[in-house]
Amino acid sequence: MSRRTLLQKVWDLHTVRRLPTGQTQLFIGLHLIHEVTTPQAFDMLRARGAGVAFPERTYATVDHIVPTQDQRRPFADELAEQMMAALERNCREFGIRFADLGSDRQGIVHVIGPELGLTQPGMTIACGDSHTSTHGAFGAVAFGIGTSQVRDVLASQCLAIDPLKVRRITVTGALGPGVYAKDVILEIIARLGVKGGVGFAYEYGGTAVEGMSMDERMTVCNMSIEGGARAGYVNPDETTFRYLAGRPFAPEGDAFERAKEWWASMASDDGAPYDDEVTIEGDAIEPRVTWGINPGQSVGVSERIPDPRAAAGGTAVAETGKADADAEALGEALEFMGFAAGAPIAGTKVDVAFVGSCTNSRLTDLREAARVVRGQRIAPHVRALAVPGSKAVRQAAEAEGLHEVFLEAGFEWRGAGCSMCLAMNPDRLNGREVCASSSNRNFKGRQGSPTGRTLLMSPAMVAAAAVSGEVTDVRRMLG
Repeated sequence: MSRRTLLQKVWDLHTVRRLPTGQTQLFIGLHLIHEVTTPQAFDMLRARGAGVAFPERTYATVDHIVPTQDQRRPFADELAEQMMAALERNCREFGIRFADLGSDRQGIVHVIGPELGLTQPGMTIACGDSHTSTHGAFGAVAFGIGTSQVRDVLASQCLAIDPLKVRRITVTGALGPGVYAKDVILEIIARLGVKGGVGFAYEYGGTAVEGMSMDERMTVCNMSIEGGARAGYVNPDETTFRYLAGRPFAPEGDAFERAKEWWASMASDDGAPYDDEVTIEGDAIEPRVTWGINPGQSVGVSERIPDPRAAAGGTAVAETGKADADAEALGEALEFMGFAAGAPIAGTKVDVAFVGSCTNSRLTDLREAARVVRGQRIAPHVRALAVPGSKAVRQAAEAEGLHEVFLEAGFEWRGAGCSMCLAMNPDRLNGREVCASSSNRNFKGRQGSPTGRTLLMSPAMVAAAAVSGEVTDVRRMLG
């Protein structure tokens, strides 16, 4: 038998048929849903007289629109209340399991899927959210889909999708102190571009990735979509299996041992062919910060903001050929951000610090941020939020006393939800505020203000910025 990648193995196992369009009809093993992309999908089902084909393969939660401070019903935001009520009604009508606000399982959809053991190796997973690629950390093939595709998966448990190429991204060596998974994925996107992954699934490997915890692997896979990839994954290994052991929806006893054997067989074969291969030296990566208006516009914390004139002049920046590195894109970003070309990114003043989102709101993220702020106070002009990704994460963090560390430093300690990652709840930027954020997108208006500015970085870097009041190399604070 020919050697195959994990993507090829999972794809072949879930192929229902090849469509005349050239697409593949894939069976979806797990469909995760939330309040934002489902109301219209369920209405379309009713209009067609259709039901949910496999409600037992569907799991719902609420995350995007929920307030993280005052969660009394009805919500102050009328549209948010309508979305919440619609999801409650639809889950009742179609018999779908729902981790609502009263459930101890509620949280961000890409946090609770893994922590409940719903996410498992060898699966196909879909969700009406672009960062569904997170689940690839477990050796699953996971797709973010739109509302009409949510309808299709509800009605048929299948998804029509174009075949994908596979790019192997090997990160060698080991990450230095103060360098995290967030820095790795920002480095990858900066090198390959925000459109570099179009038509690809990214397979992440190498010693730096193999040494990561599952939380870290989820961070890397989460932002695959920001690099243009349709999916991203890490081959399952003992780290994966240890994480899944004992999770509510994971197999138990002998069934778990049999599952481990099958999960391991899903990993890419030695010598499997790839459509492209990229190698990055993990030892050379430093903490990274975005300075522009897409996740590809980032620099190392010791570096300077690019100069559009240099890009136009044919320097190494221009030679990358990435759409996010040309002179016009750089100029637009500089104008919006109000930054000076050639200025150091370190020392950039921040007004808001946000630790949270489906990228970086897990327990280890909170631990690293708390490690930085322990015994410190945030700068007087900074507003800071620490937002756990799920009720389970919040409970575990409080059991370790992390909430007290954040509160004593001047952070607000919030309930579980997407919070300031996006402008669909009360947590938003005001005016031209600059936010040091552990989230995944720095687009114009992403955090609620059309003129607000977002600097993406690791949770530890966010914590360092909160304390110093400006972008700071966290390695200095960690000694």
